[in-house]
Amino acid sequence: MTFDRYGSDILNSDWRAPRRGRAVEISADKGLVVEEVTTDWCGEIVTVERDLATVTLEDRRGRRRTFPLGPGFLLEGVPVILCAPVRSVATTPTRTASGSVAVPGSPARVARASRIFVEGRHDAELVERVWGDDLRLEGVVVEYLDGVDDLAEQLGDFRPGPERKAGVLVDHLVPGSKESRIAASIARGPLGRHVLVVGHPFVDIWQAVKPERLGLEAWPVVPRTVEWKHGICQRLGWPHRDQADIARAWKHILGKVRSYQDLEPALLGRVEQLIDFVTTPEDS
Repeated sequence: MTFDRYGSDILNSDWRAPRRGRAVEISADKGLVVEEVTTDWCGEIVTVERDLATVTLEDRRGRRRTFPLGPGFLLEGVPVILCAPVRSVATTPTRTASGSVAVPGSPARVARASRIFVEGRHDAELVERVWGDDLRLEGVVVEYLDGVDDLAEQLGDFRPGPERKAGVLVDHLVPGSKESRIAASIARGPLGRHVLVVGHPFVDIWQAVKPERLGLEAWPVVPRTVEWKHGICQRLGWPHRDQADIARAWKHILGKVRSYQDLEPALLGRVEQLIDFVTTPEDS
């Protein structure tokens, strides 16, 4: 037997493995205490925002800091990759998100000729989130307009009538606003009998979500010189470089909405009013 003064062949082992071992994926469950390696920030996981792909750590002094999910963390000295926890399977609800009695398995009604119009995609998605089940049972389709500056022209193309009514939900419908002047003009015009324009007071539909659902006391105030959605993201510390960041921010906000209880009353009443308008015959 001979003694190998140089030891075993290094190429037979994983010589590239990091000193602490290779990182493994783990669920970023609340209560885990991890350390972020680039800042040495150590704290308990208190919040995971799936849509923003972030995790918030709270240190022993109660201070909080937010980091991107993914690699760059240590759990008891071992490198880990934090992943968003798996969502639990939801049970069949007995109520719809709007508070109506749920009718599981009921087929959607054939779409009515009448329509509800909203200003943009986010408005349509929020209405769908809360009233979608009700609208399908009633056969009401929601379409978005990409703004109301040319509302009269768009309604003219739609050709409202007794069996083809149009309900319109408008942002920032307050006295003296451009939107209020447009609504008044429609009401006085030849289409007014078959069209109902209502609105909420918020600058943007995002504000119709109660701020406490996002951990806020109130929505930040954004100067008029700053595009509102970008300004909100900037003040909340969210990414806001491009439209993709804005879309992720909205997905995060929309994800906090589970039912009508997450929305401001100023929006709830207006949507219910529109549904009643387009589903009630004119001679009733």
